[in-house]
Amino acid sequence: MIALEKLREKLGVAEPWVESRGTHWLNPGAVSVRELAQAMNAFGARFVTITAYQLPGDTGFRLEYHWDHAGRLLGFPFVVAGNSIESIFDLCEAADWIEREVHEEYSIDFAGRAYEPLLLRQGDKPGVNLRVAPAPDDLASGLPGQKEVAQ
Repeated sequence: MIALEKLREKLGVAEPWVESRGTHWLNPGAVSVRELAQAMNAFGARFVTITAYQLPGDTGFRLEYHWDHAGRLLGFPFVVAGNSIESIFDLCEAADWIEREVHEEYSIDFAGRAYEPLLLRQGDKPGVNLRVAPAPDDLASGLPGQKEVAQ
């Protein structure tokens, strides 16, 4: 745990680590995702993945960056108000696939990188997993769900 406290101090984060369901979480505060990746590389951590959530309404997204250090899963949540965050692909090659997947699923742009053709659904447009508010008439009838099942 001493190593985690040193990392917290290096990042300049005042809030403590919080353990929840096997993950040690730290709110990165004003630390950018690139600063975090540089610190994690120096710390000897291994990048695991990014989990993305669309927040209610048009409030943006929550991206959780997961790293492994000495068998401990470390999580860092970033709230993105728009649809863009810095890429860490050039700092951490393992982030390539998941950045591309999150881009395709949620139309989030990872600034500073180019995208090859879509991997998941070639020819489709980014944002396939975005929630779209149904029309008021559809809510009463339940037709959107029925139409989707019929397809």
